[in-house]
Amino acid sequence: MDSASVTHTVTATDTAIAVGSGDLEALGTPVVLAWCEEATCAALELAPEQTSVGTRVDLEHLAASPVGAEVTATATVIHTDGRL
Repeated sequence: MDSASVTHTVTATDTAIAVGSGDLEALGTPVVLAWCEEATCAALELAPEQTSVGTRVDLEHLAASPVGAEVTATATVIHTDGRL
């Protein structure tokens, strides 16, 4: 199976208050999702002119990550079916 990980350090622009998803100075869930999609595209090993978009997401954001925290998102390809 193909897998890929991306690691980011949480900055002030990644916080819930900055992205409008809450009022905390902690990593915002929309940013978590974006990082997961970044890892997914990397795991798919797409050509430069290709991309992928999410059509269904089941995400559990279980803990707060403050500014300065290092967060890793990992995606593993478990099935492909043409363009799906």
